[in-house]
Amino acid sequence: MHKNKSDKIKTDSWVPKYVQLANAIMEDLRLGKLKVGDRIPSINEMSFDLLLSRDTVEKAYKELRDQGILTSVRGKGYYITSFDQAEKTRVLLLFNKLSSYKKIIYYSIVDTLGKEAMVDIQIHHYNRDLFQNLLTKNLSEYDYFVVAPHFFDDAGNPETAYDLMQKIPAEKLFIIDKPVKGHEKEFPGVFQDFSKDIFEALESGQEYLKKYKRLVLVFPKGLLYPFDIVNGFKKFCLLHEYNNVIVDGIDEEPVYEGDLYLVLAETDLANLVKKSRVQNLPLGEKVGIISYNDTPLKEILAEGITTVSTDFVKMGETIAKQILNKEYRAPVKNPFNLILRKSI
Repeated sequence: MHKNKSDKIKTDSWVPKYVQLANAIMEDLRLGKLKVGDRIPSINEMSFDLLLSRDTVEKAYKELRDQGILTSVRGKGYYITSFDQAEKTRVLLLFNKLSSYKKIIYYSIVDTLGKEAMVDIQIHHYNRDLFQNLLTKNLSEYDYFVVAPHFFDDAGNPETAYDLMQKIPAEKLFIIDKPVKGHEKEFPGVFQDFSKDIFEALESGQEYLKKYKRLVLVFPKGLLYPFDIVNGFKKFCLLHEYNNVIVDGIDEEPVYEGDLYLVLAETDLANLVKKSRVQNLPLGEKVGIISYNDTPLKEILAEGITTVSTDFVKMGETIAKQILNKEYRAPVKNPFNLILRKSI
């Protein structure tokens, strides 16, 4: 029993270890490995067996006590006192990668679902075969699946994995972050329209963009960003007759006065800020920067970096409310906005 639980405690997971341990005990209840009246290991025993701190185990046990699942008997230990409470809605998030933005979505989903659900997360790393293996392993284990359908083949070309989506019962599947191309209206959930989003965000800021001589999209090769961003950028520049260029990184090249940079990767953003300082090109005056996806750090970096960003908290809330049937189950476009700061 301890070995099985040890396998479920992931040191690199966003899910706190105490939550992972509580979930592992709940799963043993659900699978019949634990029953009402069974004694579970003491805090010290569990801490020793799983190499967890006493505080972590104690917090997990308190969580289960608060839900009426565990009780402690002085001098004897901890016992399972309820099974009904263990019958929570089980949700599996199948995300394409670990990132600070996915972490925001995860916590938003967890907070909105509340204690009526258990939320686990697996990462498919854009890989169709890995996604298929995760589905095969977990298809019968969860009530709902929330999938970020970002997939690329070995040559770096996007693919939909639509045939694999069809293996998930329709009433259990929700799409997040990106629609399945060619099947945009088929699955409920919440998504970004990357091409339309970037086009409309840039249009909303034209009053500030028109002072720049050239727009530069820094779109890194090999990092698997949605190519629809490029399409939206090109469409905007063509329609409004902006001189433009697309580069794959900020390396040895200098920053040029009169350029406005739309930058996706955080490393490229840092390089741009450094270069503008070294070359004495004040942001918002001689050089402009717009960063993709907002974070609290960008509010204060270089007196404020302008961003274009979806609302990740709203994205998580929308998915959770659809799961809870508090919102109509349908594909919903998530809000996307230009957030103006001093860098343009």
